[in-house]
Amino acid sequence: MTAPCLMTAWSASEAELRGYLCHRLGHLEDAEELLQDVFIKAMRQGAQFCRVDNPRAWLFQVARNALADRLRLSRQHVPLPDDLAALPEESSAPVDALSQCLPRVLSELGAEDRLAITFCDIDGGSQQALAERLGISLSGAKSRIQRARQRLKQKMEKGCQVRFDETGAISSFTPRPPLSGQ
Repeated sequence: MTAPCLMTAWSASEAELRGYLCHRLGHLEDAEELLQDVFIKAMRQGAQFCRVDNPRAWLFQVARNALADRLRLSRQHVPLPDDLAALPEESSAPVDALSQCLPRVLSELGAEDRLAITFCDIDGGSQQALAERLGISLSGAKSRIQRARQRLKQKMEKGCQVRFDETGAISSFTPRPPLSGQ
């Protein structure tokens, strides 16, 4: 059952929302489709919708977000031609080649540090997902990844003999081959 407060807010805002979406999208059919999506999202709120301080503002915010998502997805991409000349390779900065040291130094970290670095920084997992995986709070996961990064940095500096220039940028390092069997 639809909450009466939603029906009241919807009746008061529907025409204005339709006009807003139609103006932005240029087609009534597209505006109607997005308007239905907004109504469905509002219905899913159930009784919580009645606790919204400004229902009209809430509906417009949902409509703006839905519109932004639709426009982002419909953005046209222009394919690059196959015969496009490749940019000349520049000499890579020392920091780019520093990844040569990473496998060995990573293997020298403790299991918790290695998991945190691998999960978040290498595999691209979120800190929230790490927290859930480890059964700890988000702040605990953030602290763990921060400490792991600090230990990784210290081991990279020492083990790979990283040297910095006057600006603090990496100027050089000594590559370390992976341990045998890796």
